[in-house]
Amino acid sequence: MSSLPQEPNRTRSGGHDAASVPIMGESGGLIAESDNSTAPIAHRRSGRTKILAKRFMRNRSAMVGLVIFVLLVLFAMFGGLVAKYSYTDVDFFAIALPPSPEHWFGTTNAGNDLYAQVVHGLQRSLTIAICVSVGTAVIAALLGGLSAYFGGWAQRIILGAIYILLVVPSFLILALVSTSTGGDWRWLVVVLIAFGWMMLARVIHSMALSLRELDYVTAARYLGVPALVIIVRHILPNMASLLVLNLALGVVATVLTETGLSFLGFGVKIPDVSLGSLLQSGSGSLESSPWLFWFPAGALALLTISMALVADGLRDAFDPTSTKGAAS
Repeated sequence: MSSLPQEPNRTRSGGHDAASVPIMGESGGLIAESDNSTAPIAHRRSGRTKILAKRFMRNRSAMVGLVIFVLLVLFAMFGGLVAKYSYTDVDFFAIALPPSPEHWFGTTNAGNDLYAQVVHGLQRSLTIAICVSVGTAVIAALLGGLSAYFGGWAQRIILGAIYILLVVPSFLILALVSTSTGGDWRWLVVVLIAFGWMMLARVIHSMALSLRELDYVTAARYLGVPALVIIVRHILPNMASLLVLNLALGVVATVLTETGLSFLGFGVKIPDVSLGSLLQSGSGSLESSPWLFWFPAGALALLTISMALVADGLRDAFDPTSTKGAAS
């Protein structure tokens, strides 16, 4: 009696079958993985995140910057809970008074509590900076990736829009929008995002041109994976260091831009306040009431320095061959 054909022997390695099916790797190339694999891509991604976190935490200056930034965020979020006055309250019996137990940072020339205004101004500046930084990074990543992936007419349209927007006088448009909207910070965010994504998108486009030709991207395309999924899951993760660094540095750049616009009278306006508008109002009385300038200036300096240190630490974490990363 003939016996049934036996299943061919399979060697085992690490608890998995040697007969494997190639699947997409997250950072380049095909990797052999069995049908019963229990090591998902998310596990490898979390492992890489832990390595980056360890490199970042070894950088003392970056950790100092992170602590300062977190404290500033907490101060902006919860500092108003301990304030005796709102930033719009007026104390007519305390006009331009120096710091005191009643008014910790002193009062303005209109009788407003400067502590409450610094808390609200820092909150407003952080809100604008984070919204603009995230918005520009998302738009630049998507449009830069799409233009490189599809090429052809999509590339010509997106790159043409980039080149046109780069020559548009954005400062004049910012001034016109600020004047016509009464200094509403929401419109300021919209205009800053509209004119802030082009350079990053151009850089992402150049990098994505080479990434789209890699084997794992080509394999995903042949497998019928949607273009947007390929861009988001296979191309953009390979530019994570660029995106994270631009996100951190974008916060600093946006804070300085908003401060400069508000200082010139084209940013946030009364009754709302930001660090820039506080600096603008305090600069006129620097000799007679120096606290009106130095408290907002101190908050702005701590914010920009902390984010610069964090960005420097992120650069060293993503690039361990850098001098500082090797030293740490």
